[in-house]
Formats: sequence, structure tokens, C-alpha cells
Amino acid sequence: PGSWSPGLASPLLFSWVTADALYGQDWHFRRMIEEAELGYAAAVPKSQQIKSLAGCWRIDQLIGDASDDAWERLPCSNGAKGSRVYDWAAAQLPAVPFLGGGEPSHHRWVIARRSIARPDEIAYYLAHAHAGTTVDELVRVVGSSWAIESCFQSAKNECGLDEYEVRRYVGWYRHITLAMLTHAFLAAATAQAGRENRAAETDHPLPHSAWQKSDASWAACRPRSRTTPSTSHPSCTTVRLQRIAGVVHDD
Repeated sequence: PGSWSPGLASPLLFSWVTADALYGQDWHFRRMIEEAELGYAAAVPKSQQIKSLAGCWRIDQLIGDASDDAWERLPCSNGAKGSRVYDWAAAQLPAVPFLGGGEPSHHRWVIARRSIARPDEIAYYLAHAHAGTTVDELVRVVGSSWAIESCFQSAKNECGLDEYEVRRYVGWYRHITLAMLTHAFLAAATAQAGRENRAAETDHPLPHSAWQKSDASWAACRPRSRTTPSTSHPSCTTVRLQRIAGVVHDD
């Protein structure tokens, strides 16, 4: 579900913002999203400082103190080889109490993603989420950044998204808009072609298999040559693959 905040110039409906460490480490950027009452899950470097009323720590030190029970194995997104699964640790930071004594509507989180095959590879995130948000939801938002990065990379490779030489915003905006429109058209055309190919495959019955099963063996029949007819052999040469001992017999 989307939400709109009067503090945003765009009327588009959205509830979350994701970003890489270049933006995530900028507290001005994070503060702007918080003031708009939106959620975010942004990557940060391991040296990111975490400040609270209890003190100040580096995020890697804070996560390093987490017990083994704090880690949970969860899928976050789908990749070319299936679901991406990592070990995750998430902790809600203490909220700063309001002067009026009311409960905050959002909470800040620290999140860590650890590779299963290479446990030394850990990525760190800061998040700002509506009260009641679950860890599963935070993991899903973090994982959504891969799909966004994949789309941008595809648009660069196929549509020249990053191939522009402009000095003004209007020229840049026109180029980006045309490249993204082209990418959307290609994606829709590819999806449509895939559906048509699948439909065509189901409309035609599969050819009759040359392999025939008889009792405990399979037989492959090869038609004899039209140019060299033979009367001493049957119409097909049978190769029986006996299941017993896997012995091949030529008849």
C-alpha cells in the first residue's frame, strides 16, 4: 500500500525508499525521508556510527556483539538461480521519547545481512519503519533493491540509459524518460512473446517418441535408409537397453 506525504513534491504513491551506502551514510538524506514519514532501508558502511541515549558505537561492533540466536535465515528476493537466502540480524533502536509523552509512529532499526557460504561477508543497513513492522518486511524491502539495480543495469546495456552528454536538467530528463520508456516497451514485448511461445507449444502435440518400452527394456527404432533397402533386417534396428546389469545388446 502506498502513502503520500505533503512534504513530498511527487504525487506518486509509495511507502519505502531503498538506497546504497553512498546515500545511506548521509544523515541529511535519511532525515529528509523520516520527516516525510516514509520508511527506508539504506545500506551503510561498516564504520557507520550508531548514536543513542545509551552511547555511540560502530555498526559492525554493535552487530558483532549479537548472539548466535539473533541471526535468522530468511529469503529476501528471487535471483537467476532461485531465491536469495541469507542470515539476518535486526535490532530496533531505542526511541527518543516525545515531549508530549506520546508513542512514536516510526522506529529506527539496524540490520545486518550475512552470507551463508562466506560468514565473514556482512552487509549493514539502517532502517526507518512504521511501528509494528516485522523483520520479514524489512528483509523484503532490503531485497527489493536487487530488482531495481537489475532494471537499471539492463536499461544501461540495452537502451543507453547512461549514454548522454547534457548540461541541463531538461535534456537529461528527456533522455532518461525516453530510455526508460524504451526499456518498458522491450520488457512488455519480451513478456508477450514468451506467452505466445508457451501457447504455441501447447497447441501442437509432441512428436511420437522413437523409444518404445517392452517389459524390462527400452527399444529405439531407427528407420532404415530409403536408398539402401534391406530384406535381411526388419524395418527398424532395435537397440535394447537391458535394465539387468545395464548390458546393451544389438539385434
